[in-house]
Amino acid sequence: MADVSAKDVQALRKATGVGMMDAKRALVENDADFEKAVTWLREKGLSKAAERSDRENTQGAVTIARSGNVAAMVELNSETDFVAKSPDFNALLEKLAAAVVADGEGAIAAHQDDVDDLRITLKENIAVGRVVRYEVPEGSVLDTYVHKPAGWGVNAVMVEVAGGDETLAREISLHLAFAKPQWLSRDEVPAERVAEERQILEAVSRNEGKPEAALPKIIEGRMTGFFKEHVLLDQDFVKDNKVSISQLLGAATITRFAQVVIGR
Repeated sequence: MADVSAKDVQALRKATGVGMMDAKRALVENDADFEKAVTWLREKGLSKAAERSDRENTQGAVTIARSGNVAAMVELNSETDFVAKSPDFNALLEKLAAAVVADGEGAIAAHQDDVDDLRITLKENIAVGRVVRYEVPEGSVLDTYVHKPAGWGVNAVMVEVAGGDETLAREISLHLAFAKPQWLSRDEVPAERVAEERQILEAVSRNEGKPEAALPKIIEGRMTGFFKEHVLLDQDFVKDNKVSISQLLGAATITRFAQVVIGR
């Protein structure tokens, strides 16, 4: 039996898109002959993984793992929701999230072979999407929420609240899951995005024939609506639209939040 080096295995994986074990097996079966190994993989129908990597994968699932004051949110993308709900897919997703909690976001790279192997097994373009890890300091509260309407996660939230309690953090999590804001505060909205929206609203107002003298006030009113839609602190609390999130917080503050919605 010919010796198979890690370098040869890596080269074959790169050329064919197969997982590590399949690449090694192909080389062993073909006495380390690279070209024969490529042919062998094609005959076995395994080298199609490289082709799959170009296919759109807007479906998938998201989960959150947590240990004490540390939580990790991981998204795993697929082409179809059929694959997203499969046991193997979700088992790997949970494994990845637990690894990120334990070892940080760099842990994803250590499990790339598992992702590659699942891509081959399930015959879809499967790839890790967004990865977020929070380690919350003492004195702050961490809350997480994963919405699973059909058994697998499609909407996940993590939020860190300073100066508040667990009940408040939970209310914020549930609000986030429903309202899906893009930014925490107005200061976080990119200046170019604000300028673009203002320009659009000005054009809309002019096209509606609004009086020139009234335009500044009309535009500001509509910009307020834009911020209420996209900025968390400006939003009305989903359980009571007479109370804003800023008012709900009182003396507490939201340090940060993260959200992953599949397909968004």
